[in-house]
Amino acid sequence: MRNVLPPTYLAIAIVVILIIHFILPLSHIAGMPWRLFGLVPLVLGGILNLAADSSFKRNNTTVKPFRKSSVLVTGGVFRISRHPMYLGFVLILWGIALLLGSLSPYLIVIAFSVFLELMYIREEERMLEQQFQDEWRQYRRKVRRWL
Repeated sequence: MRNVLPPTYLAIAIVVILIIHFILPLSHIAGMPWRLFGLVPLVLGGILNLAADSSFKRNNTTVKPFRKSSVLVTGGVFRISRHPMYLGFVLILWGIALLLGSLSPYLIVIAFSVFLELMYIREEERMLEQQFQDEWRQYRRKVRRWL
């Protein structure tokens, strides 16, 4: 599972959200025009991902999970979240769920968040602490994991 990058899981989650919405919508919780508010987290999630990716590239370090980082990136969007790309993924899913207007997609949003935490975030943070030690612990005290 480590060979599969998080954007692949995001794509899978989007497909599952769409399938669940159309097959088992549970309950319609929002209609038009309220569903259009889903564009806000969708766009914010995309912006967060682009900004985080740009920060990694600007600092000449890897964006790929479980690879050794050359530098601990703490500026830009990393000042508001230790994992802005994962936060961006969740915002994208949340935006899609809002746009669809039914309750069932939120189950996937929650499951995806837990999946990221268990499969990526904990191990990445362990690796960062091992590599950057005090610098990491200081950063961790200042910036929340998600938001």
